[in-house]
Amino acid sequence: MERVTLPAAGWRDREELQALCRVLGADGGDTRVVGGAVRDTLLGCPVSDIDLATRQAPEDVLAALQRARVKAVPTGLAHGTITAVLSDGPVEVTTLRRDLATDGRHAVVAFTDDWREDAARRDFTINALYADPASGEIFDYFGGIDDLAAGRVRFIGDPLQRIAEDHLRILRFFRFHARFGSLPDAAALAACTARANDLMALSRERIAAELLKLLVAQGAVATLELMIAHDILLPVLPEISIAGVAKLAEVAGYEAAADLKPDPLRRLAALLPRDTALGEAIANRLKLSNAQRKRIVSALGAPGGTPPELTYRLGRDGALDRWLLTTSGTPAVDGARAIAAFAIPAFPLTGGALVQRGVGKGPDVARMLREVENAWIAEGFPDAERTAQLADEAVDQWRRSSSIV
Repeated sequence: MERVTLPAAGWRDREELQALCRVLGADGGDTRVVGGAVRDTLLGCPVSDIDLATRQAPEDVLAALQRARVKAVPTGLAHGTITAVLSDGPVEVTTLRRDLATDGRHAVVAFTDDWREDAARRDFTINALYADPASGEIFDYFGGIDDLAAGRVRFIGDPLQRIAEDHLRILRFFRFHARFGSLPDAAALAACTARANDLMALSRERIAAELLKLLVAQGAVATLELMIAHDILLPVLPEISIAGVAKLAEVAGYEAAADLKPDPLRRLAALLPRDTALGEAIANRLKLSNAQRKRIVSALGAPGGTPPELTYRLGRDGALDRWLLTTSGTPAVDGARAIAAFAIPAFPLTGGALVQRGVGKGPDVARMLREVENAWIAEGFPDAERTAQLADEAVDQWRRSSSIV
């Protein structure tokens, strides 16, 4: 088999990473780079996370890092994972392992020194690629390089068995297909379709994390169409329909035309029916954070307002969400660009300024402040001098109304 090596990449030149690999015996073949860093480097994609696999036992890894004075955090010691904290970013180091027992969510593992055995427990062939840190030589036990070249996401071994070991692999298959795939692997698709109900056993947090990652992948729209066609999401998110995918496609097109980074929460909102109560219920079901839940509900709100007004009232992300979900065509793109460029002003009036004008402290101040702010927004955020005039006009009106009463 032809020897394949990693191309040059910036992360390979990190001095601390090279030193860490030497500490862990990479020169003797004990430690290799594994997974996403190898895969993405082969594709010429940016690499953010570095993972190392090692034949050394977890306690030996800890001891080696302590001797080298490298901060070590036992982030998953039961599963053999230790995080080495380097100045230019953390690196996860995991001892080679094999599964002893699985229940669809968790695995009991035993450590091994067999590289192929470690590769066999990984999900997809394209994620089971290892590389020598120094030479860049790649070790591919299950045809991952060919699958990567073909745009094929393929399970290692029997897809049904791999899904039984971890039900999240159903969503991971579609997420990786959205990012790397062309035509879906027939055996993988059939297995995911047959076992879609297994998703009901997963925590909603895990489902949400995978879905949000999928939504920003290049092939998100086509992949979601595939998922809808095969009823993959029906057990956990029955509200998502082909109409929602069409809206997602529209919003994704506007993001691209306006040079906006794909946003997972905006895209999730686009997928959902335009119903704030239902959106909140789905956000709660997915265990999204309070901030994420509020943003979903806001995105599904009623149309209205100019781009500057929406930006002031909802913030930049909130304004983009609402605008892109409620506006179509060229105005959607132009408005999105305006929102992205708008410098959000500070309202140049305080309640104290109204009190100084003779308004008694209490609810009248808060009400009048809102009225002046609304007038200020309607006039296009004028300067402090004009804002003071608006305040004077509001106070005069308040006095006239009070004298009539």
